[in-house]
Amino acid sequence: MGKKLAFTRISWLRSGVLLAVWATGSSLLIAQEPKENANAAAQVLPMSESTKVPQAPQLSAGDLIEINVYNVPELTTKSRINSNGDVYLPLINYVHLSGLTAEDAELAIQKRLSEGGFVNNPHVSLFVDEHASGGVSILGEIVRPGVYPLEGEKRLFDVISAAGGLTEKAGRSVTVTHRSNPEEPITVPLSRNLADRPDSNVAILPGDTVIIRKADIVYVVGDVGHPSGFLTESGRLTVLQAIALAGGTTRTANLGGARIIRKGPTGMTETPVQLKKILEAKAPDLAMQGDDILFIPTSARKAVMGRTLEVAVQAATTVSIVALMP
Repeated sequence: MGKKLAFTRISWLRSGVLLAVWATGSSLLIAQEPKENANAAAQVLPMSESTKVPQAPQLSAGDLIEINVYNVPELTTKSRINSNGDVYLPLINYVHLSGLTAEDAELAIQKRLSEGGFVNNPHVSLFVDEHASGGVSILGEIVRPGVYPLEGEKRLFDVISAAGGLTEKAGRSVTVTHRSNPEEPITVPLSRNLADRPDSNVAILPGDTVIIRKADIVYVVGDVGHPSGFLTESGRLTVLQAIALAGGTTRTANLGGARIIRKGPTGMTETPVQLKKILEAKAPDLAMQGDDILFIPTSARKAVMGRTLEVAVQAATTVSIVALMP
């Protein structure tokens, strides 16, 4: 009878614990629902790619590594990975390490030592003394493009600053290719004022490549108030918007001779623009693309109409660039 009573008490105790756990779990689920909704509302910008934590760098040919086996100083080795991605180690001959992280390389060496019967339960430590690609390459619309040494923990804004900052033609995105994952580059949004996007300040590792994208530029030249080039994203300007930004046409403008000069796969092309009809709302406004040149000739210069392309391109190279981006 005593054993039966004890078993009954234990059963009730177990049931009480299960009920407590179930009740606690239920209250946690209820408490988490508003938090999940709040997080969903906070995700205004799609930063899932840019906020990924970069993987550990992989070993590659040319890296100088140091290998230590705990309690076996005779096996301490300092060597450079050869062009085949292999390194020679005492007792176990050549081991292929290229493409492995330092942690994976340690496990591979430990396995060879253990399976060969050379060391019981080996513990291997691998240190990279020198990466073959120890710097970071920064290219594109940057003041001083090149390869910069990377010492210690660095982030994107540090690298941009070291390279002199962005040029006036820099776009609002940068591509970062991590050496450890070259098949999946990430795109990070930027602002003209870097401080406005602290979430874009992603980690940069040795061997990474950073490319600053060029912004789309729409040029308006010829007989307008202020011939200029306008920085925009994805060519989101129309003909009327571009003319308005350039101060409008002058009294001497030849509206019937307006042209869009566009660079295509076969070279430069000219497209007539019915500007007078567009201004009178008798023809649809035209969308412009990046690097388009809208040329408005002067009526008094009909003699140069046969050289529209040459005159427009030459004028576009001398105008000032105006940023429309924040």
